[in-house]
Amino acid sequence: MPQLVTEWGSGGAHYSLWPAQISAITNLEKSLAANKPKALIQMATGSGKTFTSIGFIYRLIKFGGARRVLFLVDRGNLARQTKKEFDAYASPYNNYKFGEEYIVQHLQSNQLDTSARVVICTIQRMFSMLKGRELADEADEESTEKIETLFKDPEPIGYNPAIPIESFDIVVTDEAHRSIYNLWRQVLEYFDAYLIGLTATPNKQTFGFFNQNLVMEYGHAQAVADGVNVNYDVYRIKTEVSEQGAKVDKGFWLETQDKATRRKTAWQLDDDFEYQPEELDRAVQTPDQIRTVVRTLRDRWQADMFPARTELPKTLIFAKDDNHAEKIVEILREEFGRGNEFAQKITYRSAQGGGTSPEQLIKDFRTGYYPRVAVTVDMIATGTDIKPVEIVVFMRSVKSRSFFEQMKGRGVRVCNPTDLAAVNPGEHIKKDHFVIVDCVGVCERDKTDSRPMDTKKSVPLDKLLQAVSLGNVEDEVLSSIAARLARLDKDASDADRAKVVELSGGKTLRDLARGIVDALNIDATQDMPPAEADQRLRDATMAFPHASIA
Repeated sequence: MPQLVTEWGSGGAHYSLWPAQISAITNLEKSLAANKPKALIQMATGSGKTFTSIGFIYRLIKFGGARRVLFLVDRGNLARQTKKEFDAYASPYNNYKFGEEYIVQHLQSNQLDTSARVVICTIQRMFSMLKGRELADEADEESTEKIETLFKDPEPIGYNPAIPIESFDIVVTDEAHRSIYNLWRQVLEYFDAYLIGLTATPNKQTFGFFNQNLVMEYGHAQAVADGVNVNYDVYRIKTEVSEQGAKVDKGFWLETQDKATRRKTAWQLDDDFEYQPEELDRAVQTPDQIRTVVRTLRDRWQADMFPARTELPKTLIFAKDDNHAEKIVEILREEFGRGNEFAQKITYRSAQGGGTSPEQLIKDFRTGYYPRVAVTVDMIATGTDIKPVEIVVFMRSVKSRSFFEQMKGRGVRVCNPTDLAAVNPGEHIKKDHFVIVDCVGVCERDKTDSRPMDTKKSVPLDKLLQAVSLGNVEDEVLSSIAARLARLDKDASDADRAKVVELSGGKTLRDLARGIVDALNIDATQDMPPAEADQRLRDATMAFPHASIA
């Protein structure tokens, strides 16, 4: 294999690989050279897993002898998004785009293009094809989240001569933490191919399935320090019924709705009716509770979250189900008084009754001024790239740790100022963080692998540095400093950056932030004696002998 090109092109067609992407491609190629059948790449949401994948797929086809590659996703809109990224990828070795040099097929029927070098397909479609069945178009669009847990004894896949096991040399599976179970595992194991998993949120089962061959590990804190992700703050909204449930007294008139027909009827209680917080907005819906949350968002987003903005930043709300999403949208439109275009429901049912397709709504949300608020259930929960999102609202609880990380990750993506300004009014608009609005306490449970880095928001940076100069190397202090340095790096002038390099002994703001994060990394220090781990933290802060660097 020739040496990896890490920067190429010019002007608007300039490309470069992050250090993490370079390591991922290099380590993967070493793994394949060692003939290891499985490899796992763990990279934080928004850190460029797909671009990394296209890079190593291109090299394996052009230089590594790979005849055909299968790229598996779990939803149709992610397949379309991936196809666009393949088409936009320019070769580092010639002037061709990927799609000009090699045929890339987005498989939307049961007919494989035998001349395609890359086939992009949902895992549910490939499963149906191997079983010799047709797949409904709507099934290609719906997420496979949680489906794998419903099959304790799945129907086995037999050999299908129409799709031989040698059809692909390499199988790449996105969201690998979900595709390794029961139903979908059979698809991965059907082909006689090298298997490469991509995930931001691996678990023990994921590591086990990939034979503990983790060729790249790149977490959220590292991505923030490198300027690849933005960090987040948490804004908590509490309501009485969401915390404690409630009781409705006998004789009260309720409105019931049939989920299938949406038909509403009135019903008078014969007895007192009590419900628990977990039943809220699924079995029981209380418009007043939704209205309280929406009014709080309406009245406090500017004062408490984005005081320099004049327009509500792009906001994504997670609802419990489609009915809940509809009610939230209805109340958003009422309370903000901005009309239908202001808030839109984006679910698999968005197009029902002649509505706009989910794909078009996602495009509008990504690149248009409206909608300002998108309400979804799980359609935008994983993978979908909407960089301008700066507020993520949880109006539903989440049991899965990995799913919560994916949902939260909708806000971490860096958005360049030009693209952000295109959907936001005002000057000097930049995305240097995002806000999680937690209405159900989901951030208060032990359900997240990454927490807000800056837990000392009320303490000025110079005071944090002063504490370090006096010997403080507590995790919360150092993590807060790393988050501030990463944010400063986006705003600093060239003169300020030069001054930092001079004062720090040759290190940039990004170098300093990354050094702190590496020192705080549990995996890097867990096997060290306490004294050695403590010294590692002190070494990372040697550039802060006094607060003048701030």
